Order: sequence, then C-alpha cells, then structure tokens
Amino acid sequence: MFAPIVTAWLLCISSIGIYNIFRWNPHIFHALSPVYMLKFLKRTGIEGWISLGGVVLSITGVETMFADLGHFSSLSIRVAFSFLVYPCLVLAYMGEAAFLSKHHKDIQRSFYKAIPEAVFWPVFIVATFAAVVGSQAVISATFSIISQCCALNCFPFVKIIHTSSKIYGQIYIPEVNWILMCLCLAVTIGLRDTNMMGHAYGLAVTTVMFVTTCLMALVMIIVWKQRIAIAVAFLVIFGSMELLYISASVYKIPEGGWIPLALSFIFMAIMYIWNYGTTKKHEFDVENKVSMNRIVCLGPSLGMVRVPGIGLIYTNLASGVPAVFGHFVTNLPAFHQVLVFVCVKSIQVPYISEKYRLMISRVGPKEYCMFRCIVRYGYKDLQQENYDFENRLVSGIVQFVEAEEDTTLKTTFISSCGREVGNMDIEKFDAQNQDHSFTNSKSSDILETKIWKGHGGGAPLKDESLHILRAKESGVAFILGHSYAKAKKSSSIVKKFAINVVYSFLSKNCREPDVVLNVPHTSLLEVGMIYHV
Repeated sequence: MFAPIVTAWLLCISSIGIYNIFRWNPHIFHALSPVYMLKFLKRTGIEGWISLGGVVLSITGVETMFADLGHFSSLSIRVAFSFLVYPCLVLAYMGEAAFLSKHHKDIQRSFYKAIPEAVFWPVFIVATFAAVVGSQAVISATFSIISQCCALNCFPFVKIIHTSSKIYGQIYIPEVNWILMCLCLAVTIGLRDTNMMGHAYGLAVTTVMFVTTCLMALVMIIVWKQRIAIAVAFLVIFGSMELLYISASVYKIPEGGWIPLALSFIFMAIMYIWNYGTTKKHEFDVENKVSMNRIVCLGPSLGMVRVPGIGLIYTNLASGVPAVFGHFVTNLPAFHQVLVFVCVKSIQVPYISEKYRLMISRVGPKEYCMFRCIVRYGYKDLQQENYDFENRLVSGIVQFVEAEEDTTLKTTFISSCGREVGNMDIEKFDAQNQDHSFTNSKSSDILETKIWKGHGGGAPLKDESLHILRAKESGVAFILGHSYAKAKKSSSIVKKFAINVVYSFLSKNCREPDVVLNVPHTSLLEVGMIYHV
C-alpha cells in the first residue's frame, strides 16, 4: 500500500500546484532563478539568514528515501527522485507561492488554503495516509540502524523479529517501537507547537546531512581511492551549503532545537558505555583465558570426571579456553563427554551464507573430544530465535569428524604440567589445525546416509562420530558465562555510575545468546564471574 499512497500524494500536490500556477500567477516559474534568493538575503540581512532555519524544512523528509537503500537499488531511488519526487515537489511549492502572491494573509495555512474546496477532503485523507507512510519510513530506518548497531556491539541486544519470509530487510523491534511512540507523545504533548517541532526537526536533519557529507568525503578517499583534492572540493561545496543551514538552525536551539541535541547525547552515552563495557569484558576474557594444559593437569587433583552428554559452553573468545570454564571445573570438577565452545560472532560484512554459518575446529587432541564452533553472522544478518541450532551444530561436528584426515598429527602432545606441547601450546595448535565445516542438514540425516553407505559397502561412521551421536541422545547442556562488570574503587564517580548503574542495567535487560539460539531453560547452567574495569 505504501507505494500507491505516496504516488497518489505526489500526483495530488503536483496537480494542485499546476492548477494554482495557471490560476493565480503564471509567471511564478521565474522564482526558480537563484537571483531572487540572493536579492532576498541581501534585502533582509540577518532576518533572512534566520529564516533559512524554516526554509530547510522544504527539503527535510527527502533523506528518508535513502533509508530504503536496504530494500531498493540506488538506481531505482535516483530514477524515482529525479523523475517523480523532485518535479512534483517543485510544482507543489511553485503553486503555493503563486497562491501566496495573491493571498498574503493566508501565510499560516497556505498549503490547505491553496487546495480547491471541491477536492479538499480527498486530498486531506491522502495527506494523512502519506504522513503515516513518511513516519513508517523513519521507523523502519531506525529498526535497521539499531539492528546493525547491535551487530557491531554499539547497542544492547534487543529482540528482532523478521516480519517477511520473502523480503529479507523487513524487521520489527518491539522495544524500539515502544520507545519511539513514547518519545513522539512526549514531544507532542510537551511542546504543543508545530513551529518548535519544526525547529527541532530542521536542526536534526541539517546536522545529519553535514555529518553524512563529512563521512562521504572519507569514503571517497579511503574506499573509492579518489584524489584528496576531489574529496576536499566535494566537502567544501556541499558542506558550506549545509553549514549555512545549520548556522540558521542553531539560532533556534532555545525554541525547540535543544530536543535532538539532548536525545543525541543520551543515545550516544548509552552506545559509548555499552561499547566500552563490552570491550573491557572481551579484554578480560582474553587476558584470563585458561590453558588446556592447566585444565588437564588439574584433573587428577580435582577428581575430574566426564559425564554423559554434550556440553555447549558459550564464550566471546574465538580461540583459547574461556576463564568461565576454568571457574566452572574448579568448583564443579566434572564436564561432559563431548564439549563444544560456542562463540557467536558478528563480523563486518553484510551477510554470511547459511552454509558458511558454522566454523568448527578441534580443541586439543582427539581423545579430549573437545571442539570449538564459531557461529558467524553479518551485521545485516538476522539471528533467528527459532534457529534449529542444536541439531545443526551436532550435524556440523559429525561432518567435521568424518571429513578429518586420519593422519598422525605432526605435533606431539606432552602432558606434563607447565611445559610446552611439542614446542607449541594448545591454542597455537588449535589455530593451525582449524578446519571448517558448514552444513544445513541435521545429524539424523547424516547418520542415515552413512548407515546406508555402510550397508552398501561404503565406509560406516567413525567411532568418534558414533560417540558424539550417542552423547547427544544422552542430552545437551548449555553452559553460559555471566561476567558482571564492576568499577574499581579508585574510579571516578562518573565511571562508577556509568559501569555500576548504566552498564549493569543494560546488560541485565539485553537479550543473551541463549535467547537468540533458543536454549531451553531446563538445560541451561549459568556461571557467574566478576571483573573490574
């Protein structure tokens, strides 16, 4: 419904504009000349410069077209803007100007006054629908931005619902939707003045345009490899115009322009605190990861045993054994027959194909039966909550074991505590012996296929694969580490408030990997640790 509504709206305002041009002032097209703009600014001086804060509202809203880049190609947006949107808007403003040239007293409600009475109510209804569509464009853009910020660890993880099975980019975030509604109501009820809302909107949009221009100049140099002179010329030409509008909008800060600045500060503080806290948490995990040699050496003294089943340990580390596992086995000296360290990573590419989703490698010697699985998502990928992760993971591990060569490992493992293992520690061994296994099938399908091959004379499943499948039948346990951040006693009051209050609140209320991967609560074991930043 959105495209027909917007098309009908643009055709309505352009038709009314043409009607007003011919009825009230056919010579209004002369106003397209920039000479009149220069004369206006020269005659009005400072008042003319201040009025630019209102003039900029004539182009606001156009930027939401570029929020649709996730749904349409850049060519389609260029064609739509150049041949439909822009001509319709120019005709609409020229018609309104022609009407005002004969009706100076109707300046406050010139748009609706310029509509002929015979078509007023149909146009009013289409205008209302168009306003809803315009709001939806901003809401959808907010969902997309929040989703990508979550993937880049710049915003707390929230629930993301994929609303379409055919169109990938259509998502819905309930929490963000409610926040937007509350903010809109607060601004509307608090200000009760469309002029103040216009001032707030104008400052927000012009600032976004200028920031985009600055970032575009960097893209031209770093990504497109253009000459610096071209990028500087681009920045000067477009940036100077945008700075002119910003300077006029800044004058309106006391009259509503402070709202976007305050909201920007709040959200920027949340994003910075979250990114700082997660970065420090990752540094803590890296600095305190446990050597596999140490775990093996502690086994006899702790009376460590292996229990039936598969244990999935969630960690932020893509290599090494997380500190939470060492904390777990020293307090409860037992772990499962098959142990898998699961790391969910969002990487800085838009999409990861499903067959490349899981990257599986072995941790330590074969007799340990320990694996690492890195679950990879692009920042535009959607981490589905109904994802059949457990079966996919077991399937991938079985395929990895079956594809693994039966050659003798070049590295000789020495079990003596504190010594290097064949001139190389376990983590380096992991890094050098990583193999990839990407799968879309289920473990039961693999088992049936291999048994069929075995009966037909092919090779049956390896003993280790059978051991893994039997362990799955015994049950799967999910071990999730919770690292709680605390500010050091020597920290400033601001840092203590940011870490102990804000970050703690955000981390307790964001969505954890167990929710994303649909972990059953009856099989979940949480291990807590405290780290100081």
